[in-house]
Order: sequence, then structure tokens, then C-alpha cells
Amino acid sequence: MSAATEAVDPDFKRDMLGRLPALRAFAVSLCGRSDFADDLVQTTILRAWANQQSFQPGTNMKAWLFRILRNEFYSVLRRSGREVSDSDGLQTDRMAVQAPQQASLELKDIRVALDALPEDQREAVVLVGASGFSYEEAAEICGCAVGTLKSRVNRARVRLRDLLELADGEAAAPEPVGDYSGPRS
Repeated sequence: MSAATEAVDPDFKRDMLGRLPALRAFAVSLCGRSDFADDLVQTTILRAWANQQSFQPGTNMKAWLFRILRNEFYSVLRRSGREVSDSDGLQTDRMAVQAPQQASLELKDIRVALDALPEDQREAVVLVGASGFSYEEAAEICGCAVGTLKSRVNRARVRLRDLLELADGEAAAPEPVGDYSGPRS
């Protein structure tokens, strides 16, 4: 057994790998392309693995990984000097064959509505509504004040409600419920 293998913390590895589905979902929501999302997740895992000594055991692994992914996403955007917008949904349409079921059509409508949001609002509502982060955790990931994040989420929900033509009583995104760690078995 090599010295590098002996230094591996099995809890770190298990916890990190358990976050892959949530990381991929967040990456897809940020960039809208599954191939780019997969690259972001892979880079995130590599960076986390290489810097595992900087992770504080007992803190929130999910928030740490999401922050690495988010920072990598923005670094890629800065390096490329351009952002690909999919406001008309053409790229999303080419990614997968749409099933005839109503749920598939609704999912497409939601994707188009999310893409129509400003980037900061989309990111905030995905972190809080879809990824289950608390406002405080999401604000830490985004590097902004909690009040700023709450405002972004509220504006995003109002805009999503308008875009999806929901009745006033229907929610555009669920309220945060603390540290959501995935589906319960």
C-alpha cells in the first residue's frame, strides 16, 4: 500500500462521492449543458480531492463542494470571455428527446423560465429551492449577504410565477428546509 493511499480519509471520500448527484444537478442548472456540467463536476471533485487538507471536518461538505463548483464555473466563464445564452431553448431541445408526457413539457417550461432569469437570481433560487440549502448556506456559497440572497430568491420566485403563469397561491419554488442531503429512502 502506498503512502498516498494510506493518507486517504475514507469518510471524506464517501461524503464527497455521496454529493455527486447534487453537484451534477447544480452544475446543469448553472450552465444548461450536460457535457459542460459533467466537466465542472469532474474538476470540482479533482480540486476537492487535491485540497482535502483544507476541508474542516465537521463543517458542511456539500456547501464546500458547491462553492468549489461555482467558483470553477465563473472561472471558466471569465477565461472564455463569453457566455452562451439559451433563451430560446434551442440547445436544451437538442440535449434530449422530449417525451410526450405532460411532466416532460412542464419540465421544459420550467427550464425555459429558469433560463430567462438573471444569472444571480437563477443561482439563488436553484441553491435554495432545488438544492435545499438554507439561506445562510446559499449566501455563503454565493459570497453575498443573507438579505441579498433572500431578495434574489424572492425576485426569482415572482418572475418564475409570472413566466409560468402560476396562480398567486402556487409556489414557484419550495421554501428551504435546512441542509437537504438528498432523497430519503
